[in-house]
Amino acid sequence: MNKTILLGHGSGGLMTGDLIRDLFVKHFDNPLLDVLTDSAVAHVGDTLLAFTTDSFVVDPIFFPGGDIGKLAVCGTVNDLSVSGARPLFLSSGFIMEEGFPMDDLGRVVKSMAEEARRAGVQIVTGDTKVVKKGQCDKIFINTAGIGVIEKRHAPVSKGSLIRTGDLILVNGYLGDHEIAVLSARENLRFEVPVLSDVASLSPLINSLLESGVEVRFMRDITRGGIATILAEVADSLKLGMLVDEKDIPVREQVAGLCEVYGFNPLYLANEGKVMMVVAPESADLAIKLMQRFSTGRDSRIIGTITADHPGKVLMKSVIGGTRIIDKLAGEQLPRIC
Repeated sequence: MNKTILLGHGSGGLMTGDLIRDLFVKHFDNPLLDVLTDSAVAHVGDTLLAFTTDSFVVDPIFFPGGDIGKLAVCGTVNDLSVSGARPLFLSSGFIMEEGFPMDDLGRVVKSMAEEARRAGVQIVTGDTKVVKKGQCDKIFINTAGIGVIEKRHAPVSKGSLIRTGDLILVNGYLGDHEIAVLSARENLRFEVPVLSDVASLSPLINSLLESGVEVRFMRDITRGGIATILAEVADSLKLGMLVDEKDIPVREQVAGLCEVYGFNPLYLANEGKVMMVVAPESADLAIKLMQRFSTGRDSRIIGTITADHPGKVLMKSVIGGTRIIDKLAGEQLPRIC
């Protein structure tokens, strides 16, 4: 293990996974944590609860399509939702730098309140800390969330129901969030602006779970992008996956900027996207239902679960070849979530 923490440890890729496995899981070892799903799932009496936490350090704190407050609510709600839970309650902890404008804090808090109402959750407890100027970059927010899971949806977060032939879906264009944050940071201008996809996915996901769609697994696509998520799931569940590059939705502006900066759009962060595995007979209904929501208008099938190459993700390229997709290995554009 490295002797010091590097930016790559926060990328959501290989270095993050190594840090979690070799340090945190090693010392915090317990059955609820060891599953390493988006939320811990535990029985409290007869109730099945999902519990998650996240911290948000985005720079800049206001960006096209969102801000750190909206991001904090959506990120936590989505972790609960992809675990098959109905989100109920959030906490909010604020670490603020001395001199942070009160007007900006008001904008952030108002944004959190509005997004919580849209997501159907309540912010019921919190904490504030102020540190000396220079000890924090403007404002950091930590949130935790609690939701309830119906027993029939309990396997969704584990992937234990996935079968060969199941289809892999995403609910729209990938990479918008990271490019929106980069454009705000670097004062980039697009003929058609790229907006962050930050959004609460609970309405879309609840609709699918209640509709009879046979959802086998879900994971929200955040740090490390779709490539890292697919690789993590394939490796942890020892599944084979085959995806088609031409089916992976990336906006022209995002693809163009990736070419200029040398980014791979498959590793860009998102904050309103879910990777979902559904039974093949449910795929058409799933797409139809998802497209009813603003967060799912561009939903599509991108791949399938295969019996071949267990633990690996293969991608058919647009030029006809096939290559292995792996987790993000180095640093990601920093401070994007």
